[in-house]
Parts: sequence; C-alpha cells; structure tokens
Amino acid sequence: MTVQDIRAFNRFYTNVIGALDYSRHLYAPFTLTESRVLYELAHSPRTDAADLRTELSLDAGYLSRILNRFEQDGLVERAPSERDPRRRQVTLTERGRETAALLAERADESVGALLATVPEADRPRLSEALHTVRTILSEDPEDVRRSRPEDVVLREPGPGDLGWIVQRNAALYAAEYGFNADYEGLVARIVADFAEDHDPHLERVWIAELDGRAVGCVMCVRDDAPGTARLRLLLVEPDARGLRIGDQLVAAVVEFARGVGYRDLVLWTNNILGAARRIYQRHGFVLVAEKPHRSFGQDLVGQDWRLDLHGTGE
Repeated sequence: MTVQDIRAFNRFYTNVIGALDYSRHLYAPFTLTESRVLYELAHSPRTDAADLRTELSLDAGYLSRILNRFEQDGLVERAPSERDPRRRQVTLTERGRETAALLAERADESVGALLATVPEADRPRLSEALHTVRTILSEDPEDVRRSRPEDVVLREPGPGDLGWIVQRNAALYAAEYGFNADYEGLVARIVADFAEDHDPHLERVWIAELDGRAVGCVMCVRDDAPGTARLRLLLVEPDARGLRIGDQLVAAVVEFARGVGYRDLVLWTNNILGAARRIYQRHGFVLVAEKPHRSFGQDLVGQDWRLDLHGTGE
C-alpha cells in the first residue's frame, strides 16, 4: 500500500460521489454542509450546538450562520439545553423533519441506483470491503465497533437477501466449524422452499441490519406437526456479535409465532453451537432430544429444542 494507491482511490471515489450528486440534486436548495447538519439533527440524540460543532468539525461562526438560516426558514427551534443552561439545544421542527426526510429519500434513491449496477453476487464482498476501510481508517478504530443493540434494525428481506443467507451460512460454518458443501446445499434448499412457496401470514424471514449492512438472519416456517412453527437458520456475523442480535432475532420469531397462533416453536441444532444454544435457553426453549450423526463432513450431536408458546416452556 502506497500514498499513490490511496490518492488513486480517493480520485476514483470522488468521481463516484460526483456522479451520485448530479447537479447538486441531492442537497438542493442546501449546501453539502447544511445537509449534514440536518442529517445529524434528525439522527443524533446530541442536539446541543456545541455537540453539533464537535461532531461535524465546524467553525462556531459558520455553524451559527447555518442555524440562524434554518431558524429563519422554520426548520429548527433553539432553546436553553436541559443538560446545561449555558448551551443551546437545537431541535427540528415538523417542517425540518420533513425536509431531512426528503434529503434522506433522495440519497437512498441515488445510492440505490448505484447499487443496482453491482451484481448481487458481488454485494457481500463490497459490503465487507467498505466496512474494512471504515474500521482501519477510523480515527478511533474501536468506534466502528461501538454500535449498540438499539442501532440494529430488523427488517424483511429485500432483493438479494435470501441469496446472502445461503452464502453467509455456507461461508461462516465452513470457516468456524469445517462444514462442507453439504451444508450449503441444505441451506439452499431451505431458502428455495421458502422463496417458492410460503404463507406470508404464517412464515417470515428477518434480516438484522447494522450501519446499512446485513449482519444476521433467522426464519420462521411452518412445521409438519399441526400448530407448530420451526425456527431456522439463525446467524449473526462474527464482527456484529456482542450486540444481542441473536436474542433480538429469536425474540422476533417467538413474538411472531405466538401472535399468529402457533402453539409450539421447535428448532434443530447441533451441540457444538454453544452460543446459539444459550440464546435458545434464555428464551425458554427446552432440549427434548439429541442424537449423534455424521453430517456436513463432521461427527455431530443433533439436538431438538421446543418452546411451549402458551406455557412456561418448561
């Protein structure tokens, strides 16, 4: 890696950003800095002017002029801070929130158009590369990892997400447990069955998203036994563990299964998946059977777990 490598990348990325912001469409009628201030006010709980100045590395006089304009245009309101009366608290008005939402919608559409040019098979690699750059070049490398459980969003799968589930399950289980391609085949069949024929009222998939990238998943599908749902394919990316994402995903399945009227929720796992088993136990699942087997190129002990959705689970 040389200085020229980084400068070449910077020129390339600047051209990409320039293409996204054709004729200042993204920000109009605001400057880039003004749009950044609106974004921070819409997304950060720290709304003191001093915090904004520090977060965005802005000159105090420049920020004051921006806020004065916003106040004149009815976008913000300023008042003494509840934390420190010497500070000025800045909040968006309803008009300000609508304006910030419009700018965000424009940005999403523009980036979405760019992403549409990237083949689905390359998107996980692109996501990992972007995350790696952020982690390595952050002034505080740990800051990228200081996400909180409330930063995680659970959403329905979008285009490419079902393929991501197959790819990440295959890659992670091969890397962490030595599973062979038989496991990828199993996951592919499970996902294909869901994609081709599922009842959206009784079956669902959740994708856990953090900082705009998928970091986890889980499925809830109908089981062969009447009144029974099955939890499948719980996964959390290694660099996102520690944020209780697995707990959030399992809780979503339990709430959904109970809400649509299932009596029982079951799952099958293997004894080597200790972290996952502890999550299941925390949510009331009980081990009901286990059996040694040879699968995915490994000697394993399969386990059946069950949760009574209308009882104590014991």
